[in-house]
Amino acid sequence: AFQCRLVRSVQPGNDHTARLWDAVTGEAVLSPLSHQGPVRCARFSPDGRRIVTASEDGTARLWDAATGASLGAPMNHFDFVLVASFSPDGRRVITASKDYTARIWDAETGRPQSPPLRHLEFVHSAQFNPAGDWVVTISWDCTARLWNAESGQPVTGPIHHNGGVRS
Repeated sequence: AFQCRLVRSVQPGNDHTARLWDAVTGEAVLSPLSHQGPVRCARFSPDGRRIVTASEDGTARLWDAATGASLGAPMNHFDFVLVASFSPDGRRVITASKDYTARIWDAETGRPQSPPLRHLEFVHSAQFNPAGDWVVTISWDCTARLWNAESGQPVTGPIHHNGGVRS
């Protein structure tokens, strides 16, 4: 017999919120997840129990996906946070910012787990590899970089491109 399970979608918005929707009915599931600026990115943790949002207010925030409660301290940058995502095991979060850095954070507390991963221009994208031991950062400084996810140290030198790299 066919069984339908609840499917949820989280969407970032220019109204300074991210919203969690029932993907079948289109109805809002929770109150909006609010920031002080437009929300650029919203993603679920691998287990679906938490959400991370990235905002132009210079923060990324963690949320309980069942209640909408804010979790831990805001993860602060000095400029827009463009992207935030969880590690494959859900223990860490990577953020990318217009402040020329990416950061690795503890996904429970929101505390930094590495020094800033620095570029010469804004960091457009960052993500963990499938094993969760490296991160890749992509910057408008025409480079991609690989970093050790535990130490925050470069694995290689910059990988140069002929123009800004987006993803």
